Amino acid sequence: MNPPASADDFGYFFDIATRWSDLDSLGHVNNARFFTFDESARLDYFGELMHGDPEFWQSKGFILAHIGCDFIAQLHHPARLRIGFRISRLGRSSMDTQSAMFDGERLVAVTRGVLVWFNYREQKTAPIPDDVRALIRAREKIPPDEG
Repeated sequence: MNPPASADDFGYFFDIATRWSDLDSLGHVNNARFFTFDESARLDYFGELMHGDPEFWQSKGFILAHIGCDFIAQLHHPARLRIGFRISRLGRSSMDTQSAMFDGERLVAVTRGVLVWFNYREQKTAPIPDDVRALIRAREKIPPDEG
């Protein structure tokens, strides 16, 4: 497990409230919900690329190749999560993501994923476009590794 994330590592945040349906039989937010929280932050991060572009999700976009989660602390409802989302590495066609989920100042989970830029018409990976790279570089407090 990598060291816990700090809110200071993130330049982009997304807030989401837990719902009653997020709970499991033990009375805490079910671990599967953290992947949904990550998805919400991820889609919001890239939202401006999607809006107004009818080709997004038709001919281009990203696809989730991998996701994992370190569960740091139990989360109980009701809570308002503040999710820091970042791209930590930019490759030719893939990028590594990290989300840190905070309940107030308390870190409760860290997700790490891999996104692949994808040509949906041809059903194959494609190089990350320059405009997407520019958006990512502009958003990040810590520049992504591009080595």
